[in-house]
Amino acid sequence: MMERETEGYAWTSGSDGQREAHSSSPPDHAGKKRKQDPGSETIVTITEDRGDDEDEDMMSDLMKDSEEPSNKRVKPVGKGGGVTGIITPVKTPVLKRFGKSITRSISFRTEARPLPPAPIRSRQKASSFPRRRSSQCWSDTVESHDLTAKEIKRQEVIYELTEGERQLIEDLSLVKKVYYEPMLKLDIMTESELGQIFGTLDSLIPLHEDLLARLERLRGSEKTVGAIGQTLFNWFPCLGAYVTYCCNQVEAKALLDMKKQQKRVEQFLRLCQESSFSRKLDLWNFLDLPRSRLVKYPLLLREILKSTPPDHPDEDTLPDALELVQSIVSEVDRKTGEAECQFYRRGLAYLEEGQRLPEIQLSRFLYCHGELKNNKGQKLHVFLFELCLVLTRSVEDREGGVVFQVYRQPLPTTTLHLEELPDGEGGGGGGAFRGAFTSGNDKVRNCFRVSSRGRSKAQSHSLQANDSFNKQQWISCLRQAMVQSRDRDAQVSQSPMSSRLSPDLALYHIAELSLSSDTEMADQSSQ
Repeated sequence: MMERETEGYAWTSGSDGQREAHSSSPPDHAGKKRKQDPGSETIVTITEDRGDDEDEDMMSDLMKDSEEPSNKRVKPVGKGGGVTGIITPVKTPVLKRFGKSITRSISFRTEARPLPPAPIRSRQKASSFPRRRSSQCWSDTVESHDLTAKEIKRQEVIYELTEGERQLIEDLSLVKKVYYEPMLKLDIMTESELGQIFGTLDSLIPLHEDLLARLERLRGSEKTVGAIGQTLFNWFPCLGAYVTYCCNQVEAKALLDMKKQQKRVEQFLRLCQESSFSRKLDLWNFLDLPRSRLVKYPLLLREILKSTPPDHPDEDTLPDALELVQSIVSEVDRKTGEAECQFYRRGLAYLEEGQRLPEIQLSRFLYCHGELKNNKGQKLHVFLFELCLVLTRSVEDREGGVVFQVYRQPLPTTTLHLEELPDGEGGGGGGAFRGAFTSGNDKVRNCFRVSSRGRSKAQSHSLQANDSFNKQQWISCLRQAMVQSRDRDAQVSQSPMSSRLSPDLALYHIAELSLSSDTEMADQSSQ
């Protein structure tokens, strides 16, 4: 996320919604500032459309005592895959595959050069939070110790776990205070809309406060923690509350993106993002923090276990706690994938009744989805459901939301054929890729072909991915879907009941099979 930085200017609020920028003189070649004539000081006045001044004044009052969200984590253990990346109805022409974590690049405002004195203005109250949080390790909190290097590493990871809980609590409390409450009070959104976007966020704060209290009780007089495995094993079942929260995120993200198109909502969120407490993150970054925290627990436990000596009590309890939290993360992942699949099924707009294949309605999760181009230069949003490949065009509805018009006939995965096309061979199946995709004599790259020969007439689609990595992701997902779908079909055909089942009931039996998959929810993108 990029930040705007204006060096050499001190911005001060003026009357009538204006801001003044005072320019500082550049240094000369000797490294000294040129003497500045008071009459030569450059003053640039910029007038901005503030919208409703009363709303901003009230927002300012509501945000004064906010706590700053967590900025840095203590010695990160590692990066993990996300459970449920949320799908956004904005233009993101990349493949959304489950299992890919959301990474963010966060830059911070650098120190500016010395500025000329700005006009003195009265302040009602100083900010109650620092610009940044200091990053502190466990070893910084103790004066001396006689621990081994391995035990020090163990204490550092436990300290990171504890501080991570503390910072998450502050972040979630901040979201409620500076986003939810002001938007409700200023009538920027209705209570129902805010309830949909924020979901069960309130219920997560007491859970993490409970874990933080338990972890702090484990810290001894020398600020070291002994056994931690049983404490975590007893608390981890509370993470079941994440099923409801994460399943709601799919529709919450879609509603938030739609509401951002309204001027008052956009102005409010922009002012919050430009404020010091936000770290230049937007509202959704904060709402996604619980999901990011959930998937980090297995990583932290593995690191603690690596640094645990063989004769330690945690040697027996930590593996059980790790297995428990992994099963909870998998359950949240599975349920969220089902919620996402249902959300996109409802968003499909069929142009012909014959496009409503039973495989679409019986699919329970998505392997991946994203934007591809066909050989006519058209941008298509393609969904690879559990049992069917669906090509669509994304269009905006009357309410500002996104619907996906089904393009041509969907392709069941049981009859799907895949062909990887070498660079330069993107043609066939209805025509060659047109010159809009290439310049001069460049080869057409990153293409593959899907076709189906089953219950309906044969059809074929040559598709182009954004890059080679994106292409390989699609090919990997398609192959996985084809193999698993045909394996399930073979199992059903061998069942004694299959001969007495109607085709639709047989398909329902396929969908009801217990499947193990590593799918995760991805960010919604649209054309």
